[in-house]
Amino acid sequence: MDRDGELHRLREEALAQVERLDADLHELFEASRSSNADDEHDPEGSTIAFERAQLTALLAAGRRRLADLDAALERSAAGTYGFCERCGKAIPAERLAVRPFAVTCVSCAQ
Repeated sequence: MDRDGELHRLREEALAQVERLDADLHELFEASRSSNADDEHDPEGSTIAFERAQLTALLAAGRRRLADLDAALERSAAGTYGFCERCGKAIPAERLAVRPFAVTCVSCAQ
């Protein structure tokens, strides 16, 4: 698969994950709104507040990944994808394989 095709595939995966997490978070809000449970003192497991915080953090991370992939696609269209934003040298293919939205080479990332 070509670079742009792979970036688009990863973007679609990230978008699907963001949409699922957003739906899960809304479901949790709706469930907790109709419940009168005192989950803060429930010895059986995690609290609604914990679940909400966890989903919120995962959703934020998913949105950041989506934004990173959008930026990578923009760099690809502009012809600057794969070049370090600091030193201008090519980012090694191995780094891009692991982190396809990398904006710096390994040396500049440290």
